[in-house]
Amino acid sequence: MDQSDRYAELSLTDASLMAGGDHVLVAYHMKPKAGFDGFLATAAHVAAESSTGTNVSVSTTDNFTRGVDALVYEIDEASELLKIAYPIDLFDRNIIDGRAMIASFLTLAIGNNQGMGDVEYLKMHDFWVPPRYLRLFDGPATTISDLWRVLDRPVVDGGFIVGTIVKPKLGLRPGPFAQACYDFWLGGDFIKNDEPQGNQIFAPLKETIPLVADAMKRAQDETGEAKLFSANITADDHYEMMARGEFILETFAENADHVAFLVDGYVTGPAAITTARRGFPNQYLHYHRAGHGAVTSPQAKRGYTAFVLSKMSRLQGASGIHTGTMGYGKMEGEKSDTDMAHMICDDVADGPYFRQEWLGMNPTTPIISGGMNALRIPGFFDNLGHSNLIMTAGGGCYGHLDGAAAGAKSMRQAESCWRAGSDPVEYAKEHKELARAFETFATDADAIYPGWRTKLGV
Repeated sequence: MDQSDRYAELSLTDASLMAGGDHVLVAYHMKPKAGFDGFLATAAHVAAESSTGTNVSVSTTDNFTRGVDALVYEIDEASELLKIAYPIDLFDRNIIDGRAMIASFLTLAIGNNQGMGDVEYLKMHDFWVPPRYLRLFDGPATTISDLWRVLDRPVVDGGFIVGTIVKPKLGLRPGPFAQACYDFWLGGDFIKNDEPQGNQIFAPLKETIPLVADAMKRAQDETGEAKLFSANITADDHYEMMARGEFILETFAENADHVAFLVDGYVTGPAAITTARRGFPNQYLHYHRAGHGAVTSPQAKRGYTAFVLSKMSRLQGASGIHTGTMGYGKMEGEKSDTDMAHMICDDVADGPYFRQEWLGMNPTTPIISGGMNALRIPGFFDNLGHSNLIMTAGGGCYGHLDGAAAGAKSMRQAESCWRAGSDPVEYAKEHKELARAFETFATDADAIYPGWRTKLGV
């Protein structure tokens, strides 16, 4: 059934809808399935299914219902572009405080429309939130400035936080795990649990965490520098997450403000992120997006993009989220993913289709992870344009020929080299950890810095 007479209004524009401020705007790439009514009719069916309609007319519809229809307002069949305006009143609100929720946004904008029979594929590429709806989201409670403060750095432009992921990601018992933390902290700042690390029977959380807290104290005493740990509190159950968080804070005691909480936000969903954001508002909330590639990969034609996931994370209150390596590491990504970093960091930023004004909402830190090492850092920061972020390199540190601390130092030296505008090979001549990174990651060195062997005498 063609419902475009009701669910499409192509005279509307981005500018007019944004000026009104009463709609969330969503941009999709959509392809109708062959044999159905065509692009506009399918687009209108998506708007209907995502809001007040279905595939037939129903007798219970009244004039008020029609007033909150989602509306198709722009289409471009050649580029598969579809834009829909969703009235704010469609979205669910909390009964306890009237606040907005990402779960409701996803239920409408990425809900039944993902399984419609007349849609070949439909993927969200951008969305825009008007001011009066934006203010109803929690946003981040803590930011990278809180970590810089712990590290005794300026809270503005406090710089590069050198991090790692304990490797191997599974299989270490409590003692070796804590020792791996200590070894890295002698050279680096920030350690995160890898996403599967939690309460395995061979490494019970209540045995592991006290040893990690002791390792932090010892590393701080030896280096005279503060250290940071991101502890995984992911769980299916709200009470389990709270129990893990409370135990961790109690165990770290006077170093509790050195602790972030990692939550696997894609696999557990918005409820887990909000549990951590509201249950522990003083802790840095580290959003790990493991699993997101199932829908965000460019190979996936349904769901939403990594850009959309990151933008939603800021609304939910993530202090930091993994954003990949923008083509410089081992994970899928592109140089243009810098748009994602600016969208979550800046107060005004352009997305693929919409310019978002965040109106002072706290920023979300890009956390860079996935196959990075010291040799890839200068090019990465050239592309991004700044180093006010967290970078976690597992193999890039623990794989260094001279150990994890040397790996951490090589990353710090690589960032200092970039800030100085120096040639990395020349810089390595005076910085042994960076020089040894060339030997450690020789395949990368050959590809990025041809001729390095002669210059470094290797």
